[in-house]
Amino acid sequence: MTDAGSGFPRLTADVPGCGGAFKLTPDDFEVEELPAYLPSGEGTHLYLWVEKRGRDTREVVRALAAAMGVREDDIGVAGMKDRQAVTRQWLSVPAIAEPRLGEFSLDGVSVLESKRHGNKLRTGHLKGNRFRLRMRGIRDVGAARETFARLSAQGVPNYFGEQRFGRAGDNADLGRLLLLGQRLPKRPDRFQRKLYLSAFQSRLFNQALVQRLEAGTFATALLGDVLRKEETGGLFVCEAPEVDNPRVAAFEVSPAGPMFGPKMTATRGEVAELEAKLLVEAGVTPSDFVRGGDETEGTRRPYRVRLGAPDLTVDGEDAVLTFELPRGAYATEVLHELLKDG
Repeated sequence: MTDAGSGFPRLTADVPGCGGAFKLTPDDFEVEELPAYLPSGEGTHLYLWVEKRGRDTREVVRALAAAMGVREDDIGVAGMKDRQAVTRQWLSVPAIAEPRLGEFSLDGVSVLESKRHGNKLRTGHLKGNRFRLRMRGIRDVGAARETFARLSAQGVPNYFGEQRFGRAGDNADLGRLLLLGQRLPKRPDRFQRKLYLSAFQSRLFNQALVQRLEAGTFATALLGDVLRKEETGGLFVCEAPEVDNPRVAAFEVSPAGPMFGPKMTATRGEVAELEAKLLVEAGVTPSDFVRGGDETEGTRRPYRVRLGAPDLTVDGEDAVLTFELPRGAYATEVLHELLKDG
């Protein structure tokens, strides 16, 4: 199985693809960060509400660091955002560099607001993202509406999108080599190392999700499953499916798949056997993840995510979708469901 999202089974496979084109311009894909908190107005860090068009987040970080005379590591980011899009997100810089903010200039990027706060922005310091997507030249509006309604009711398969695996698609392979203690063709920096290791964990999660979709248990609590509470993120092991499945149906809890590592909450019974088989097929062992240190501690990721505030409107020959997703979920997976990769 490839890492590309186009090769995965879909929840709405029985509904035809709606046809159409996407991302003909960056304006077809708008993303706005939903912050976990807003800056307080006081503190030793300066939060910048940044809009960018046709730039990735790392480019902005590099340009900010150069203009403000700080290290790239001094700049805080809650989440990475697409290049081919219009995106708005918070970044933080040390407030001591505030007098040099006027020196920052980068085509396609503007600072819409700045405000101080007490702590540096950290990865994951966001609730999620709000998306506005324009799909041009839709051929089958009825299919688009049916697919979108099903996703709104049942949730979206929480695949890691192809962006996770790099332009060459080899990030996961490189991560596997790192876990096995093998030398890479080029020594990675700290950012790349984390990226590669995470990509390997992500590929294994996607494979586990494929199994659940193909088995029809994508939204079913199995005996021994780890379930994740929607509101709090708390995890527990399913010991009575007849009790937990009504909670799954109500979207109170969801089955959660493996992001392998020593701190990952363990499943039991047949579910554990299926997850162990993924490692055997990948040629790694649980102890290999210890080699990744704090970058492969392990966790659980829900197999599905809920669409927040979903809306689909028709604008001439186009469909305009708006929805919210929790952090770590990929809007492109909604598009894969609609287009069926045709």
